[in-house]
Amino acid sequence: MDENIPIADAPNLGPASGRMRERAGNTTFGQLPRVGSVAAFAAVKEAGGSVSVNLLWALAAAVSDLTWQEVARIYRTGLLLALHDHQRRRREGNPAR
Repeated sequence: MDENIPIADAPNLGPASGRMRERAGNTTFGQLPRVGSVAAFAAVKEAGGSVSVNLLWALAAAVSDLTWQEVARIYRTGLLLALHDHQRRRREGNPAR
């Protein structure tokens, strides 16, 4: 997939998800793999976005060959633990990995 396409046009992400990501600083699909789905989701929340974990599944699916439903089923626990760890590190002032 072309890295320069708008984030809203990425697989598994619709216009609303794309607008949320753009407000949090990601505007192209190519930025998403570099940032990572967990950090991207956290950035949306930190930017004041009212989001559910479905966005986390969709962000992870956008950079994989899976649907968001498959991501939720297969990687739910790992993604939630990674999100918890990311948020803890941010609270403690440690940089995200």
